[in-house]
Amino acid sequence: MKTTTYLDDLKAKSEAELAEELVSAKKELFNLRFQNATNQLDNTSRIKEVRKNIARIQTVITQKARA
Repeated sequence: MKTTTYLDDLKAKSEAELAEELVSAKKELFNLRFQNATNQLDNTSRIKEVRKNIARIQTVITQKARA
């Protein structure tokens, strides 16, 4: 249920907003990886979640480009 609402929010955004969202997600992933490397990360499943969100954002960008 949570994923479908997130996808609906992504589909409603413009391409510029999606690009901005992608940049912020990649920055978050970098920070999570850095925290994991220094043993400061408590919730390691967040890395997997952010990676999937990046893939979702890229998928929506590709769909909008093809349309």
